Amino acid sequence: MIFKRYEWRLVITVIFLFLSLLVTAFLILKGLYVYLTILIPLIIWQLIEFYRFQRKAQDELNQFVESIHYRDFSRYFDVKHAAPEIQPLRKGFNEINSTFKVISKEKETQYQYLQKILELVDTGILSYAEETGDVGWMNESLKRMLQLPYLKTIQSLIRRDEHLYDEIISLKPGDSKIATARTEKENFKVLISATAFQTNGEMYKLIAFQNVNEALDETESKAWQKLLSVMTHEIMNSVAPISSLADTLKHRLQESVTELSNESGSVDDLELGIETIKRRSDGLLKFAQTYRNLNMIKTLNLSKIYVRDIFENLYRLMLPTLQLKNIEIETVLKDTGLMFEVDVNLIEQVLINLLVNAMEAVKDRENPRIVLSAGLSANKKAIIRISDNGSGIEPELLEQIFVPFFSTKKNGSGIGLSLCKQIMMLHKGNIQVQSRQGEGTVFSLYF
Repeated sequence: MIFKRYEWRLVITVIFLFLSLLVTAFLILKGLYVYLTILIPLIIWQLIEFYRFQRKAQDELNQFVESIHYRDFSRYFDVKHAAPEIQPLRKGFNEINSTFKVISKEKETQYQYLQKILELVDTGILSYAEETGDVGWMNESLKRMLQLPYLKTIQSLIRRDEHLYDEIISLKPGDSKIATARTEKENFKVLISATAFQTNGEMYKLIAFQNVNEALDETESKAWQKLLSVMTHEIMNSVAPISSLADTLKHRLQESVTELSNESGSVDDLELGIETIKRRSDGLLKFAQTYRNLNMIKTLNLSKIYVRDIFENLYRLMLPTLQLKNIEIETVLKDTGLMFEVDVNLIEQVLINLLVNAMEAVKDRENPRIVLSAGLSANKKAIIRISDNGSGIEPELLEQIFVPFFSTKKNGSGIGLSLCKQIMMLHKGNIQVQSRQGEGTVFSLYF
């Protein structure tokens, strides 16, 4: 409506100018030159006023365009003190600015809402330009997850975690996969999902990171528990009768030995064979009974305890063995008031198991050393670490050391670390390992 008024004013000005020129032409044709002295100044005045009107309108338009260009929607065009012919234009500009201001405020509010939502979720989010690799945005959850304060380009990730970078680059939009993320202190599994979008003519890739380490560990642990439960049940049900039968046969053989001829040694062979069956059956029963321990721990006897008290108990218990083997042990506890709620007996069993493994790892080193330390993680959770300067664990074995039955030792049962992991999961925690061959190994207990 305002601009309609502006248009009508412009049309009226043009019509008056046209009529003035028409009358001037008529007077010239009739030879009435005396009237031209009045009309010509009037035409000149109208032309000057028309130019000034257009110039003012152009200046006002330039100022309005400038405010739009710099998104200065707070700018106000003074209507009251403007020339009458400019007032409708300024009023129109103010209304447009007000509309833009409302739209901009709504978009800013939506953006702030989106920012807050993305910062609150536990899922890490990263977007980067596919052509240049420039990172457009990454939320705080991802920074905490990967322990990266800043990432300028996706290629910068190569220096921190080349394996994860390769997984991200190879992931196609719409696909998901499980990858391993590595930080300075731990390795964990993440579910990465990708999608793509285009803006300003440039393609962007959006990656979502979800830490699924605990969920995978819990699922894996439950699967192993079910397998072990079925396996030990079947072994004991199948082997117990064999052991019993072998014991009966041996007893009957001993009763009948006086009536049998043993000239060829056949009775001795029978007795040896039955004894072997009996021994191996008992061995299998003991094996199955041992692995039943993995499924026996269901509940925890929780109590609050200082970490320093656990360290003192371990030190007193293990010191004689460590001195005998000439192994140096160091305890590091910066916060002596650090405490947590755990099943003390079970956690001590975990730590003893890890210390025994550490002693085995450093036994052939020139200066064997074990460090027992505790502290708080970035998210204020308690961590206990057992570090050694042993020979380390081969990379291909790191993923298997917590699997039941798996052992790197000649006489190992493969039960120790599996039991440690189950105990930590019952505490709603986790156990992680980092190792470098020739440098040593670090086991971390996260509570």
